[in-house]
Amino acid sequence: MDDINALTIPKFISWRSRPYFSNNLPVSKLPTFVYTTYTGPGFARDVRGRVWEGATVTNLALQLAYHMGIDKAILIGVDHNFTSKGEANKLVVSQGDDPNHFMPNYFGKGVKWRLPDLDTSEIGYVFARDAYLEAGREVIDATVGGKLTVFPKVDYNSLF
Repeated sequence: MDDINALTIPKFISWRSRPYFSNNLPVSKLPTFVYTTYTGPGFARDVRGRVWEGATVTNLALQLAYHMGIDKAILIGVDHNFTSKGEANKLVVSQGDDPNHFMPNYFGKGVKWRLPDLDTSEIGYVFARDAYLEAGREVIDATVGGKLTVFPKVDYNSLF
């Protein structure tokens, strides 16, 4: 934790991790503890309260970016498509290389994980899109070959 505490950038840590941080730190050194929930769909413009996960870490990231004042959030690598099929949130055990993520060892053999809930993810993305638009901000999707259609697409190569 000393490495994290020493960082001079904004830090966002899961609420569940707060026991690992000293209460003796000055407030300026403490991370923002993010209390995520699976219930109460919505978009948190201020992540110091409850934050709905929206079935994907990308929805949490969009809420953090909004909280930090990001005017243009660019999504890269949001395939919104999984090779592994089945009931949303079903617990499965990885049998070998992971075909669903950017690295084959993302979930190594024997790792338990839950199948994605793409429908709920899209609900969260719509909340994010609308919140950004209402504030005069935007989210664009530069994913090459991604299946997400909620955000305007932009050619990845045009950005860099």
